[in-house]
Amino acid sequence: MSNLVAPTVPSGPTTASATNGSATRLTIAELQKKKDQIEGELRALGGILESHGVDMNTDLLTPDGFPRSDIDVVTIRTTRSKIIHLRNDWKELMDVIEKRLHEHFASLDGTESDDENEAKKDDHAGVDLSALPQDPAPETLDQPFAKVNTVEENSPAAAAGLKPGDLIRNFGYVNFQNHDRLRKVGECVQGNEGQTILVKISRIGTGPRPQELRLSLTPRRDWGGRGMLGCHILPL
Repeated sequence: MSNLVAPTVPSGPTTASATNGSATRLTIAELQKKKDQIEGELRALGGILESHGVDMNTDLLTPDGFPRSDIDVVTIRTTRSKIIHLRNDWKELMDVIEKRLHEHFASLDGTESDDENEAKKDDHAGVDLSALPQDPAPETLDQPFAKVNTVEENSPAAAAGLKPGDLIRNFGYVNFQNHDRLRKVGECVQGNEGQTILVKISRIGTGPRPQELRLSLTPRRDWGGRGMLGCHILPL
């Protein structure tokens, strides 16, 4: 995708409310994944503001009250609105996670003392929530939402191992439910320049089943070609 340097930002909130009822039915590992997704989107949106040279508090009006002409006021306002929505979703999700953790520790062996249980809460406060006991289940593969059309030589996409024909299931926090005709891919790339993005692909080979691969892709401007990826992808 050669035009990912300046993605567009659609209006409206980026995710449904974290406490719309579905979150309470998720496992702790799934809640952690949802939390990571929201935080990834926040980083990407923060990167868009940074690319415009503004933050959440930058004044968008001139001293006489007119919109500034030196910045894209519409895009900045839309991005700020999405950040506010996501911050609220994150807070609501953290409330759900905290409640689930309390339920988990409340189910610990009752023979342990209150002091021991409190110590365990403190010990687990900063760990990966997915490490807590879960019902074992295989990873569910997301539906592919894009196909790699071309890959330029010596590009970040080529270095990551992407090949024409690869079907993209996940691009960082982007999946078939939220890619918005690949606009989210553009946001993810711009917000993660120089950072590693996990890309999950399905590749049809000579075997009876496609290969399911996890690739590490690092967007860069200085690789010698157009865009930050050096590949062109198409929505399915």
